[in-house]
Amino acid sequence: MFNCDPRYTRDPLCCPTLGQGVSMTVTATAGSMSATQRKKEVRRVILSSYLGSTIEFYDFLLYATAASLVFGPVFFADLDPLAASIASMGTFAAGYVARPLGGIVFGHFGDTVGRKAMLLISMTVMGIASFAIGLIPPPEMIGSWAAVILVLLRVCQGLAVGGEWGGAALMSLEHAESGKRGFAAAFTNAGAPTGALLGTLALAAVSLLPDEQFLTWGWRIPFLISAFMLALGLFIRSKVSESPLFTAALKESAKKETTPPIVTILKRPRAVVVASMSCIASFGMQTAFTTFAITYAVSSGAPRSDALLAFSFCQFCAIFLVLGSARLSDRIGRRPVMLAGLGAMILSVYPLFLLLSTGQFPFVALAFVGYTLCHSATYGPMAAFISEQFGTRARYTGASLGYQLATLIGAGFTPVILASLFASSGKSILPVGLFIIALCVVSAVFLVATKESKDNDLSAETPSA
Repeated sequence: MFNCDPRYTRDPLCCPTLGQGVSMTVTATAGSMSATQRKKEVRRVILSSYLGSTIEFYDFLLYATAASLVFGPVFFADLDPLAASIASMGTFAAGYVARPLGGIVFGHFGDTVGRKAMLLISMTVMGIASFAIGLIPPPEMIGSWAAVILVLLRVCQGLAVGGEWGGAALMSLEHAESGKRGFAAAFTNAGAPTGALLGTLALAAVSLLPDEQFLTWGWRIPFLISAFMLALGLFIRSKVSESPLFTAALKESAKKETTPPIVTILKRPRAVVVASMSCIASFGMQTAFTTFAITYAVSSGAPRSDALLAFSFCQFCAIFLVLGSARLSDRIGRRPVMLAGLGAMILSVYPLFLLLSTGQFPFVALAFVGYTLCHSATYGPMAAFISEQFGTRARYTGASLGYQLATLIGAGFTPVILASLFASSGKSILPVGLFIIALCVVSAVFLVATKESKDNDLSAETPSA
């Protein structure tokens, strides 16, 4: 393990000797609450993280589905269909490019000011950006400015979700009991398929409109709904308490000179590198099936509404599979569960695309469920796995940066790469599958190189990558 050296950091939760004071403070804080009160508060925090993450990812992943079906013909109608699809996926990538920056900015203030305040701000930015996407004038009115505004709002979405995940995961993780951290933190990740489910259902509903109405105004409705979801999310988040581990660490660090969180992380970057590279395949397969696979199924003859319905069903299954795999990781470890998911995807990627190519609803649905089984095994334990690599005073920054770098490397340009590989190979699925397999192999190598983190003491020292 990396034992923090006082020469490099004054983080009280990075250094074992300083960490004793924090641990005592946390114990005292916990002792002031009855067992019933503590369990109630933990449930409230986990519910808040789950619902908040659901709302954030509804907005963020709704864009992914819309990019695969809508934005090409709406904002890039002057291009041929394939070029329009690639351009649309390029706007999708802009959000992933912005996510690491959002993780750094929100992470810094989350580690110095508080988790709760940053979560409220990130949700507000996301809700406003998504609502505004639904109001973008068509290119017929403002020309190329429509695409420019779309990209700028997508960047705002990326900044917001970059700060959202780390705070939501840490609020659950740092409130949870030892031995249940994976399950508690996974509710944040379970918000992703829930949000994707709601967003896909909303888009599937309006896709039943005639094509002209759907492409003119129907697609805007799911984005405009973001305003109501934002109000609900802010109300729920305002009711939760700050993380006890962070509160205790803040009191201790107020007595000492502390190093900025990003400096602490960058002085020992191995944890960020290993955490992010271990997870790139999870985001690669997620993005491949959220965007390219839907388009592939539709181009193979599946009605658009059927493809969206099949994907919605798999996202419903994912909610429970993500939580179940996280619970299993609390028992046998994060690494075995995640490695099993990567191995399963390597073996099944071509059979899954073969099912999608039939264009028939039962087989398309089966393909999406098969993908979900593989992805959930990697995604469920991820929130705890990444967060357990860092000490409390730099955990928001470190976890956010590690997670968002994984999304950028594994998912940011995956739709563009897959669409380009598919087109340049004469619409062969072979290079698409090889790309996904390559991501899985890279992640597996880095996972094998890590130490198991499920039993790390979060309040005593910086865990090893």
